[in-house]
Order: sequence, then C-alpha cells, then structure tokens
Amino acid sequence: MNTIEKRLTSESNAAKAFDAQSSVFDSIYSSNSTIQYKRDRVREHIESIIPSQSNILELNAGTGEDAIYFAKKGHHVHATDISEGMQFELKKKAGSAGLQDYISTEICSFTQLEQLQKKDPYDLIFSNFAGLNCTGELTEVLKSLSSLTKPGGTVTLVVMPGFCLWETMFALKGRFKTAFRRLRSKNGVQAHIEGEYFTCWYYSPSFIYESLKGDFELVGIEGLCTIVPPSYLEQFPERFPRLFKWLCKMEDIYKSHRIFRNIGDYFIISLQKKV
Repeated sequence: MNTIEKRLTSESNAAKAFDAQSSVFDSIYSSNSTIQYKRDRVREHIESIIPSQSNILELNAGTGEDAIYFAKKGHHVHATDISEGMQFELKKKAGSAGLQDYISTEICSFTQLEQLQKKDPYDLIFSNFAGLNCTGELTEVLKSLSSLTKPGGTVTLVVMPGFCLWETMFALKGRFKTAFRRLRSKNGVQAHIEGEYFTCWYYSPSFIYESLKGDFELVGIEGLCTIVPPSYLEQFPERFPRLFKWLCKMEDIYKSHRIFRNIGDYFIISLQKKV
C-alpha cells in the first residue's frame, strides 16, 4: 500500500470511528468542564473577529455543537463532515432547535473541498478541536481555503501541535510512549476510537502560517490547554475545582504569550484574507 492509499484508508477509518461514536458523542463529552472551557475560549476568539450575521463554513462539524451556537447568534453556518453519523445527529439537533434556516449540511471531506457544493465564499472558515490533525495532506487542504474565503474574511483553525507540555508529565509515571508520542510523529501516530484505528499528524502554527501567507495575514495565535490540563484528564476539575479555576484564569492571561501559545494540547490560529 503506497502513501496515498494509506492516507485514504486512514481517512475512511476515521469516518467509521466517528460514525460509531456519533450517537453517544454528546453524552460522553457534554459534562467535561475542560471541554466547555475549550469551547468557550474558541468561541470568544472567533466572536472577537467576525462580523454579525456572518456566513460560516465549518469543517469537521461533528454533532453541531458550534454550528448550533453560532446559528443562535444569527450567523449562517454550512456544516460539513465526512461522518454520516455526525451529520445525522447535527441535522436532528438543528431541527429540534428550529435552526434549519441558519444551518445547512453537507457530507464532504476537507481533503476534497473542490467538490463542495456550497462554495459561497465565506466570512469565516472554521475547524475546531484537531479535525485537521486527521489528515496528512494539510498543505493541500490549506491551499483550497483561499478561493472559499471572502476578501477580508477569516480562517480559524484549532490544531494539535507537535509538543504538549502536559503530556510530557506522563514520563513521571513511566508512560514514555504517551509522553513523547508527538515528538515521534513524523509519519503520524495511531489513534483509536470505537474499535477503529486511524492516523493523526501534528502541525505547528508556523507550518499553517507559511502555507497560507501568500493570500492571508496573521491575526493571532493562542495556546489552548497550555496551563489548563487537557480534557482527557477529565476528573481534574472536579477533584481540584479551585486550582482548575485559577489555572483557567492564568491561561486566559497568558494565552497569547509566545511561549505558552506553542506548548498546549492545541493552538488557535486565525488568519485574514488579504483584500
């Protein structure tokens, strides 16, 4: 199997994994305080940039948590995902919320955006929580964004970098493979969800900036879960509520510091298309 075939297989497996998880996705993650902190941070970042009644293209939209949020704010969201199960849950939630006029859906991989039916262009193209880490073809994905973005429009991506300070602490427990998995990720790292294995890749803010700088200007970079522990340490907020609150406060202060923005579980990067 050549490299392209491996990557296509990995993408197919990722779709199967999220199909399998789609019906229980919200129940698994909705009560996680750290995930709510992450969502609030990303939404605050976006709302500081985009105009009212924006036209938004969301990649890897999942069950539509963010699409629903932005639609309720008066924005129009075209929510895409490769997973049919996730799209089913999203449509069901949008219907229950009476937001059909504000949310449209399309099954489309972000590696095939040239096949997107609704090309508009958009005020915002948005990918949350490491969806883009599921492709080893990120350069090609990024190349396709310019034609879909309005002049003056924004691209906001939430991506996992190649180093996470919190993960290195697993070395203290002798879990060296977990502690340094991102540092060994040149050819990708295996992820496992609902019995399906697929490959993840890690990317730096500079990689994304260099790929987009021809048509875009950097707006800002923030670290996410740099001081606040990653959401997979799900018991932390309940066991240490005061400490968790303090860590959130510290991260809010230092989120854009050049050191802290590069060592978290994620980073948020926004770029504006040149006029």
